[in-house]
Amino acid sequence: MRFENRVALVTGGNFGIGRAIAHQLVQEGASVAIVARNEERGARVVTEISELGGVGVFFKTELSEEAQVRQMIDAVIERFGRLDIVVNNAGCGSQNCAIEAGDPPGSRWRNFRGANLDSTYYVSAHALPHLAENEGSSIVNISSTATFHGNWGLYGVAKSGVDALTRSFAAEAAPLGIRVNCISPGWIATDEAADIAAAGSEDGEWDLPPSLLNRMGEPREIATTAAFLASTEASFITGQTLVVDGGLTIIDYPSLPTLEQVGHRLYSHSPQE
Repeated sequence: MRFENRVALVTGGNFGIGRAIAHQLVQEGASVAIVARNEERGARVVTEISELGGVGVFFKTELSEEAQVRQMIDAVIERFGRLDIVVNNAGCGSQNCAIEAGDPPGSRWRNFRGANLDSTYYVSAHALPHLAENEGSSIVNISSTATFHGNWGLYGVAKSGVDALTRSFAAEAAPLGIRVNCISPGWIATDEAADIAAAGSEDGEWDLPPSLLNRMGEPREIATTAAFLASTEASFITGQTLVVDGGLTIIDYPSLPTLEQVGHRLYSHSPQE
Protein backbone atom coordinates (compact mmCIF):
# COMPACT_ATOMS: atom_id res chain seq x y z
CA MET A 1 0.00 0.00 0.00
CA ARG A 2 1.29 3.46 -0.91
CA PHE A 3 0.90 5.01 2.55
CA GLU A 4 1.64 2.14 4.89
CA ASN A 5 3.12 3.41 8.20
CA ARG A 6 2.45 7.01 7.17
CA VAL A 7 0.40 9.63 8.98
CA ALA A 8 -1.85 12.08 7.16
CA LEU A 9 -3.66 15.17 8.39
CA VAL A 10 -6.84 16.17 6.55
CA THR A 11 -8.54 19.46 7.41
CA GLY A 12 -12.28 19.50 6.83
CA GLY A 13 -11.98 15.72 6.82
CA ASN A 14 -15.36 15.16 8.41
CA PHE A 15 -17.50 15.94 5.35
CA GLY A 16 -17.68 15.82 1.56
CA ILE A 17 -14.37 15.81 -0.29
CA GLY A 18 -12.35 15.82 2.92
CA ARG A 19 -14.14 12.71 4.16
CA ALA A 20 -13.50 10.98 0.83
CA ILE A 21 -9.81 11.90 1.01
CA ALA A 22 -9.55 10.54 4.55
CA HIS A 23 -11.18 7.28 3.44
CA GLN A 24 -8.86 6.98 0.43
CA LEU A 25 -5.69 7.52 2.47
CA VAL A 26 -6.81 5.01 5.09
CA GLN A 27 -7.59 2.41 2.44
CA GLU A 28 -4.04 2.87 1.17
CA GLY A 29 -2.51 2.31 4.60
CA ALA A 30 -2.28 5.72 6.28
CA SER A 31 -3.38 6.67 9.77
CA VAL A 32 -5.38 9.90 9.57
CA ALA A 33 -5.87 12.94 11.78
CA ILE A 34 -9.27 14.47 11.01
CA VAL A 35 -9.25 18.21 11.76
CA ALA A 36 -12.41 20.31 11.79
CA ARG A 37 -14.91 22.03 14.09
CA ASN A 38 -17.97 19.78 13.99
CA GLU A 39 -17.37 17.01 16.52
CA GLU A 40 -20.45 14.98 15.57
CA ARG A 41 -19.39 14.69 11.95
CA GLY A 42 -15.83 14.04 13.03
CA ALA A 43 -16.91 11.16 15.26
CA ARG A 44 -18.85 9.59 12.37
CA VAL A 45 -15.82 9.66 10.09
CA VAL A 46 -13.58 8.21 12.81
CA THR A 47 -16.09 5.36 13.18
CA GLU A 48 -16.11 4.83 9.40
CA ILE A 49 -12.31 4.70 9.36
CA SER A 50 -12.35 2.12 12.14
CA GLU A 51 -14.81 0.01 10.14
CA LEU A 52 -12.37 0.17 7.22
CA GLY A 53 -9.75 -1.31 9.51
CA GLY A 54 -7.79 1.94 9.83
CA VAL A 55 -6.83 4.42 12.52
CA GLY A 56 -8.41 7.86 12.64
CA VAL A 57 -8.47 10.50 15.38
CA PHE A 58 -10.53 13.69 15.42
CA PHE A 59 -8.99 17.02 16.50
CA LYS A 60 -11.43 19.89 17.01
CA THR A 61 -9.76 23.07 15.79
CA GLU A 62 -10.64 26.57 14.63
CA LEU A 63 -8.23 26.65 11.70
CA SER A 64 -8.28 30.43 11.24
CA GLU A 65 -6.71 30.82 14.72
CA GLU A 66 -2.96 30.25 14.64
CA ALA A 67 -2.68 29.35 18.32
CA GLN A 68 -5.25 26.57 17.93
CA VAL A 69 -3.48 25.26 14.82
CA ARG A 70 -0.16 25.14 16.65
CA GLN A 71 -1.73 23.23 19.53
CA MET A 72 -3.43 20.85 17.10
CA ILE A 73 -0.19 20.04 15.27
CA ASP A 74 1.53 19.37 18.61
CA ALA A 75 -1.36 17.06 19.59
CA VAL A 76 -1.14 15.16 16.29
CA ILE A 77 2.60 14.61 16.77
CA GLU A 78 2.06 13.52 20.37
CA ARG A 79 -0.61 11.02 19.27
CA PHE A 80 1.03 9.59 16.14
CA GLY A 81 4.72 10.42 16.56
CA ARG A 82 5.15 11.69 13.00
CA LEU A 83 3.48 13.53 10.11
CA ASP A 84 3.97 12.70 6.42
CA ILE A 85 1.02 14.16 4.50
CA VAL A 86 -1.05 17.32 4.96
CA VAL A 87 -4.22 17.92 2.97
CA ASN A 88 -5.53 21.47 3.40
CA ASN A 89 -9.13 20.91 2.40
CA ALA A 90 -11.20 22.99 4.84
CA GLY A 91 -12.71 26.23 3.62
CA CYS A 92 -15.93 28.16 3.25
CA GLY A 93 -18.04 29.97 0.69
CA SER A 94 -20.94 32.38 0.95
CA GLN A 95 -23.43 29.77 2.18
CA ASN A 96 -21.34 28.51 5.08
CA CYS A 97 -19.06 31.37 6.11
CA ALA A 98 -21.46 33.02 8.59
CA ILE A 99 -21.58 36.28 6.64
CA GLU A 100 -24.78 38.31 6.80
CA ALA A 101 -26.03 41.04 4.48
CA GLY A 102 -24.73 44.38 5.64
CA ASP A 103 -21.62 43.00 7.30
CA PRO A 104 -18.70 45.46 7.14
CA PRO A 105 -16.31 44.75 4.24
CA GLY A 106 -13.51 43.98 6.70
CA SER A 107 -15.63 41.33 8.38
CA ARG A 108 -16.46 39.66 5.06
CA TRP A 109 -12.80 39.56 4.07
CA ARG A 110 -11.65 38.23 7.43
CA ASN A 111 -14.14 35.36 7.15
CA PHE A 112 -13.15 34.34 3.63
CA ARG A 113 -9.43 34.87 4.16
CA GLY A 114 -9.41 33.15 7.55
CA ALA A 115 -11.25 29.99 6.54
CA ASN A 116 -9.69 29.53 3.11
CA LEU A 117 -6.25 31.16 3.03
CA ASP A 118 -5.06 31.74 6.60
CA SER A 119 -6.00 28.19 7.58
CA THR A 120 -3.94 26.77 4.72
CA TYR A 121 -0.96 28.91 5.68
CA TYR A 122 -1.09 28.19 9.40
CA VAL A 123 -1.45 24.42 9.01
CA SER A 124 1.31 24.23 6.38
CA ALA A 125 3.72 26.46 8.29
CA HIS A 126 3.36 24.63 11.60
CA ALA A 127 3.43 21.21 9.94
CA LEU A 128 6.53 21.93 7.86
CA PRO A 129 9.23 21.09 10.47
CA HIS A 130 7.56 17.75 11.18
CA LEU A 131 7.09 16.91 7.51
CA ALA A 132 10.79 17.66 6.94
CA GLU A 133 11.74 14.81 9.28
CA ASN A 134 10.32 12.19 6.92
CA GLU A 135 11.40 11.38 3.38
CA GLY A 136 8.75 11.87 0.70
CA SER A 137 6.48 14.17 2.69
CA SER A 138 3.87 16.16 0.82
CA ILE A 139 1.27 18.92 1.15
CA VAL A 140 -1.86 18.92 -1.00
CA ASN A 141 -4.05 22.03 -0.96
CA ILE A 142 -7.61 22.23 -2.23
CA SER A 143 -8.49 25.35 -4.21
CA SER A 144 -11.51 25.90 -6.50
CA THR A 145 -12.42 26.69 -10.08
CA ALA A 146 -13.97 29.84 -8.56
CA THR A 147 -10.48 31.32 -9.02
CA PHE A 148 -11.22 31.63 -12.74
CA HIS A 149 -14.47 33.57 -12.37
CA GLY A 150 -14.70 37.11 -11.01
CA ASN A 151 -18.39 36.83 -10.21
CA TRP A 152 -17.56 34.48 -7.34
CA GLY A 153 -16.24 37.44 -5.38
CA LEU A 154 -14.03 37.20 -2.31
CA TYR A 155 -14.25 33.41 -2.20
CA GLY A 156 -12.49 33.24 -5.56
CA VAL A 157 -9.94 35.80 -4.37
CA ALA A 158 -9.13 33.77 -1.26
CA LYS A 159 -8.83 30.57 -3.27
CA SER A 160 -6.54 32.34 -5.75
CA GLY A 161 -4.37 33.02 -2.73
CA VAL A 162 -4.29 29.28 -2.03
CA ASP A 163 -3.01 28.69 -5.57
CA ALA A 164 -0.27 31.29 -5.06
CA LEU A 165 0.55 29.96 -1.60
CA THR A 166 1.03 26.52 -3.14
CA ARG A 167 3.72 27.84 -5.46
CA SER A 168 5.40 29.84 -2.70
CA PHE A 169 5.48 26.93 -0.26
CA ALA A 170 6.70 24.59 -3.00
CA ALA A 171 9.73 26.82 -3.49
CA GLU A 172 10.39 27.13 0.24
CA ALA A 173 9.81 23.46 1.05
CA ALA A 174 11.79 21.93 -1.83
CA PRO A 175 15.14 22.12 -0.01
CA LEU A 176 13.49 20.15 2.82
CA GLY A 177 12.40 17.42 0.42
CA ILE A 178 8.72 18.35 0.68
CA ARG A 179 6.47 18.66 -2.36
CA VAL A 180 3.49 21.05 -2.35
CA ASN A 181 0.66 20.83 -4.88
CA CYS A 182 -2.95 21.91 -5.25
CA ILE A 183 -6.22 20.57 -6.67
CA SER A 184 -8.84 22.88 -8.16
CA PRO A 185 -12.17 21.00 -8.16
CA GLY A 186 -15.15 21.80 -10.34
CA TRP A 187 -18.73 20.90 -9.36
CA ILE A 188 -18.49 18.05 -6.89
CA ALA A 189 -21.56 16.16 -5.68
CA THR A 190 -21.35 16.10 -1.93
CA ASP A 191 -24.59 14.99 -0.23
CA GLU A 192 -25.86 18.54 0.16
CA ALA A 193 -24.76 19.46 -3.35
CA ALA A 194 -26.81 16.58 -4.72
CA ASP A 195 -29.88 17.94 -2.94
CA ILE A 196 -29.32 21.33 -4.55
CA ALA A 197 -28.74 19.73 -7.95
CA ALA A 198 -32.04 17.87 -7.75
CA ALA A 199 -33.78 21.21 -7.24
CA GLY A 200 -32.05 22.77 -10.25
CA SER A 201 -35.05 22.28 -12.52
CA GLU A 202 -38.40 20.51 -12.64
CA ASP A 203 -36.87 17.30 -13.99
CA GLY A 204 -33.87 17.45 -11.68
CA GLU A 205 -31.44 18.36 -14.47
CA TRP A 206 -29.20 21.41 -14.62
CA ASP A 207 -30.01 24.24 -16.99
CA LEU A 208 -26.25 24.49 -17.50
CA PRO A 209 -24.10 21.34 -17.73
CA PRO A 210 -21.68 21.03 -14.77
CA SER A 211 -18.87 19.81 -17.07
CA LEU A 212 -18.07 18.71 -20.60
CA LEU A 213 -18.85 15.21 -19.34
CA ASN A 214 -22.39 16.41 -18.52
CA ARG A 215 -22.26 15.33 -14.89
CA MET A 216 -20.97 16.48 -11.55
CA GLY A 217 -17.77 15.07 -10.17
CA GLU A 218 -17.70 12.67 -7.25
CA PRO A 219 -15.72 13.20 -4.03
CA ARG A 220 -13.75 10.01 -4.70
CA GLU A 221 -12.44 11.55 -7.94
CA ILE A 222 -10.83 14.35 -5.96
CA ALA A 223 -9.71 11.88 -3.29
CA THR A 224 -7.84 9.66 -5.74
CA THR A 225 -6.18 12.74 -7.24
CA ALA A 226 -5.07 13.88 -3.78
CA ALA A 227 -3.68 10.43 -3.05
CA PHE A 228 -1.73 10.47 -6.31
CA LEU A 229 -0.21 13.89 -5.58
CA ALA A 230 0.72 12.78 -2.06
CA SER A 231 2.36 9.57 -3.28
CA THR A 232 5.80 8.83 -4.65
CA GLU A 233 4.18 8.35 -8.06
CA ALA A 234 4.09 12.16 -8.20
CA SER A 235 7.69 12.51 -6.99
CA PHE A 236 8.63 15.01 -9.74
CA ILE A 237 5.52 17.18 -9.40
CA THR A 238 5.55 20.24 -7.15
CA GLY A 239 4.16 23.77 -7.19
CA GLN A 240 1.30 22.78 -9.49
CA THR A 241 -2.46 23.33 -9.40
CA LEU A 242 -4.28 20.45 -11.08
CA VAL A 243 -7.77 21.33 -12.32
CA VAL A 244 -10.19 18.42 -11.84
CA ASP A 245 -13.46 19.71 -13.25
CA GLY A 246 -14.53 17.51 -16.15
CA GLY A 247 -13.67 20.34 -18.55
CA LEU A 248 -15.87 22.95 -16.85
CA THR A 249 -13.33 25.74 -17.20
CA ILE A 250 -13.10 25.44 -20.99
CA ILE A 251 -16.86 25.67 -21.57
CA ASP A 252 -17.84 29.01 -23.11
CA TYR A 253 -20.95 29.87 -21.12
CA PRO A 254 -22.81 33.06 -22.13
CA SER A 255 -22.81 33.90 -18.43
CA LEU A 256 -21.60 31.86 -15.50
CA PRO A 257 -23.93 31.14 -12.57
CA THR A 258 -23.33 33.02 -9.35
CA LEU A 259 -22.95 31.66 -5.85
CA GLU A 260 -26.52 32.64 -5.07
CA GLN A 261 -27.86 30.74 -8.09
CA VAL A 262 -26.14 27.40 -7.60
CA GLY A 263 -24.78 27.34 -4.06
CA HIS A 264 -21.14 27.22 -3.00
CA ARG A 265 -20.96 23.51 -2.24
CA LEU A 266 -21.31 22.57 -5.90
CA TYR A 267 -18.05 24.24 -6.78
CA SER A 268 -15.97 23.54 -3.78
CA HIS A 269 -15.01 21.17 -1.07
CA SER A 270 -15.81 20.73 2.58
CA PRO A 271 -16.95 23.57 4.81
CA GLN A 272 -14.69 24.19 7.76
CA GLU A 273 -16.96 22.40 10.20
